[in-house]
Amino acid sequence: MSLTTDQQQRYARHLSLEAIGVAGQEKLLRGRVLVVGAGGLGSPALLYLAAAGVGTIGIVDMDHVEMSNLQRQVVHTTRRAGMLKIESAHAAIADLNPDVKVIPLKTRLSSSNAMDILSDFDILIDGSDNFPTRYLTNDACVLAGKPNIFACVQGFEGQAAVFWPAGPQGGPCYRCLFPEPPPPGAVPTCAEGGVLGILPGMMGMIQATEAIKILLGHGETLAGRLLLYDAARMTFRSIAVRKNHDCPVCGDAPSIRELIDYEHFCNAGSPGATLSQDEERPVMSQITVEELKKRIDAGEDLVILDVRNADENQLGAIPGAQLMPLQELPKFLMDMEDLKEREIFVHCQKGGRSSRACAILRSRGFENPVNVEGGYEAWQKLSA
Repeated sequence: MSLTTDQQQRYARHLSLEAIGVAGQEKLLRGRVLVVGAGGLGSPALLYLAAAGVGTIGIVDMDHVEMSNLQRQVVHTTRRAGMLKIESAHAAIADLNPDVKVIPLKTRLSSSNAMDILSDFDILIDGSDNFPTRYLTNDACVLAGKPNIFACVQGFEGQAAVFWPAGPQGGPCYRCLFPEPPPPGAVPTCAEGGVLGILPGMMGMIQATEAIKILLGHGETLAGRLLLYDAARMTFRSIAVRKNHDCPVCGDAPSIRELIDYEHFCNAGSPGATLSQDEERPVMSQITVEELKKRIDAGEDLVILDVRNADENQLGAIPGAQLMPLQELPKFLMDMEDLKEREIFVHCQKGGRSSRACAILRSRGFENPVNVEGGYEAWQKLSA
């Protein structure tokens, strides 16, 4: 491979760096990076990988661009609202650097497809926002011997690490740091707890930096360290993370030799969850906003709970819903003993917190909690 005249101009600042030069830039152009999620973390990672000239970038996502994404997901634009995120990101990368080949993968990464998808790439950047995907990407990368570049954000704080037990620095995997997922509902999502818009930009750029260093074979990565960033105090610190020799996936005698059911692994501890005999998964009653509206319009006496926070509730709620924020729900339950046999319809913004609230209600003896699918966002679309 030799650089064209246009490439020499585009990558001139890289070529001036002794650590990169022509040989290093050619390594980047041959590089293949898989980015899981084209959201807050994936957006800056994708843009900087493309700008740096990483030759092939795979993007795994199946969501559409929403207006609420644009506060932090900078690869997307207002004009591309409603477009698939993989298509929006592809368009942005094509505008930025036509050298880059984009492989858009409209799918959800799963145990059935992860190993096949990962086999085509050198590095995985995990831009996901849920625990099943984090454990899945970790295990897939360990089994494939490939680096997993991790980051997460919440509020004003972020974390980043490189998990690559097979790499030159060795070190732990994600399971060494977090052997078990937290109980469902214990860690709020960004939609629930909020996030400073610029925070995933910082962490996503760190992920892109680590990927570029690995492709170049230059510098010291975050393998064996967890980087902690506090935007409110503008501080960085790192803590050592040691390999767990009893780790079930990267330890001395691993018990996990193939991918498992990660949804079940992360939700099996859900309080009060019942299991179907056929699927051995938590069972939960659901209702669509269309069905719920029909019952409201019919004048039925319904019990409806809104488990969002007060600020969200002030912007609108399903008619007749009583505000009971998820974190405060347990203290309300003692006053709801007379409702234990009633249907209780629970909504949040999108359906995640309400499903956890239903699990809490069931664990406390409430027989008929019903999750409102899609939450208030679905209700707004119905009423539009």
